[in-house]
Amino acid sequence: MTFATAADRDAIENEMPWVARNAPTTTYGLLSQTAGKHGPRKAVSFSLLSDPNAKCETLDWNTLRDKTGQAANMFRDLGVGENDVVAYLMPNATETILTYLGGQVAGIVNPINPLLEAEQIAAILRETNAKVLVTLKAFPKTDVAQKAAEAVRLAPNVTHVLEVDLLRYLTGLKRFIVPLIRPKNPVSHHAKVLDFNAEMNKQPTSLSFEDSKVDRVAAYFHTGGTTGMPKVVQHRYSGIVYNAWLGDKLLFTEEDVQICPLPLFHVFATIVSLGASLGSGAQVVFPTPQGYRGEGVFDNFWKLVEKHKVTFMITVPTAMSALMQRKVNADISTLRLAFCGSAPLPLELYRRFEEAAGVTICEGYGLTEATCLVSINPPNGEKRVGSIGLPFPYTEVKIMSSATGTELGVDEIGEICISNPGVSGGETYTEVAKNADLFYPGADGKPEYLRTGDLGRKDADGYLWITGRAKDLIIRGGHNIDPAEIEEALAGHDAVAFAGAIGQPDEHAGEVPCVYVELVDGADVTEAELLAYAKQHIHERAAHPKYLEVLDELPKTAVGKTFKPDLRKRAITRVYNAALGDLAAKVSSVTEDKRRGLVAQVSKTGSVTDEEIGNALNAYTVPWDSAD
Repeated sequence: MTFATAADRDAIENEMPWVARNAPTTTYGLLSQTAGKHGPRKAVSFSLLSDPNAKCETLDWNTLRDKTGQAANMFRDLGVGENDVVAYLMPNATETILTYLGGQVAGIVNPINPLLEAEQIAAILRETNAKVLVTLKAFPKTDVAQKAAEAVRLAPNVTHVLEVDLLRYLTGLKRFIVPLIRPKNPVSHHAKVLDFNAEMNKQPTSLSFEDSKVDRVAAYFHTGGTTGMPKVVQHRYSGIVYNAWLGDKLLFTEEDVQICPLPLFHVFATIVSLGASLGSGAQVVFPTPQGYRGEGVFDNFWKLVEKHKVTFMITVPTAMSALMQRKVNADISTLRLAFCGSAPLPLELYRRFEEAAGVTICEGYGLTEATCLVSINPPNGEKRVGSIGLPFPYTEVKIMSSATGTELGVDEIGEICISNPGVSGGETYTEVAKNADLFYPGADGKPEYLRTGDLGRKDADGYLWITGRAKDLIIRGGHNIDPAEIEEALAGHDAVAFAGAIGQPDEHAGEVPCVYVELVDGADVTEAELLAYAKQHIHERAAHPKYLEVLDELPKTAVGKTFKPDLRKRAITRVYNAALGDLAAKVSSVTEDKRRGLVAQVSKTGSVTDEEIGNALNAYTVPWDSAD
């Protein structure tokens, strides 16, 4: 059955209730089912280098099931039970996939962003009480092993560290040279260090223990992690399986090939991309340990599509923007769809990409707190540019008024609240206190509808539109940044009275951090000095402000809180006027539109066309109107 309209979605739901679908109970059950159907077909591929001719490791479905069994057995032998945690601090690799799958078969898997600093990594390890950590053996041009060693020192709950040596992926001269230049990594922790592959290869390919009989928590994903104690989200088997079912039912067949250069610590790569393959039998290709960040990936991307006969690419707006700087230099006739998520997609980028690559783009929406998938512009139906599409089958979306707690009507803006098999009512975060006020009740009065913190509306045809974020998160290229981290860092400066951090429009990243500062009376400090201070005291590089301005007084609410809408308007005006450059036009105001959120009003000051203004501004996600 196709998924082209809301009626199609309703028809799928009306076939039977979700519980009657008899989906596998566990991840291992799902993997075993797919291996039984598609055993000798290609499942996952990974290459250390971006060169299309470089060595590429591919596992078929039978082998992936067998190696997942070995990994799970290894973790059990290290004392991991169903309620124990296997964390991994890894770039993309075959071993990362095996840890992700085997960890949730043996216990609870906990992916961690290796770009975080050691203190934040340690905070996550302590919060999840991780027993085992899988990470890299020291390797040139990466400090992951060093961060892991320091993090384990700060998290004494970790009893074993399993190291993955990327040397096995190298050939020729590089394989000879790396042992000679491998960096030293002395450790001061007390965990036992073992070789991942050596230990795994000791294990049988069939499970040496009984797979879980019931639904349970299988994964912990952290959100943020940049401000000390992160929020850790609990994912159950049922949510993981539901996302995989969507991939099989609506998106892929075993004939499809995905390319996913996104990190395997993120739900987009694990739950959505890999999960959709687990459900459908489609092959998924992971190029380089750093994905899109890997050396030469953008330059070789289209050649990789040709080599693997890719039909579906997983992407984000920043990657699409970078790809538009390269010519399509390969035969990509197999490529049918691009699934774009994580951040709003500018209209102009959407049009340019479709024209250049000849690929249909499907924007979607998901969040870690809901296991992931919520909606998509239907692959076989109308794609409304700027919309996040139609809710998936068995996903109910309500637009709620935070003031009254009641559901709003068509095109009325409120908080997006969702219920689906990936939402665990009242049990989203590991820390119970953080679940307070996170849900609206269902018909039975129990917590059911997850409050996403995103503001949006539903149009008359059921398409969802995001108009803002109640949580004030800054989304830089799909990466969530808590403005509080920036504000708290600057508040530590003796000259700073108040700081208000927001996301300012950016043509490549969607938005980047920007901060406005109010000084204490009599303070004497320059903006450059404050920027340097911020960079020194903000741990995560992505959160470093790209712009800082000192104001006489920050705009405030009646109760003294910084009024950020005014700061956003100020930033939009500044960025857009800079983009307009020498054109005879300027932003006269920024207004709030009921349906579109903040809109820049552009006045013409001389001879200029709307097309010229559009060429300057359409790369940004904030819409504009002519004020004339």
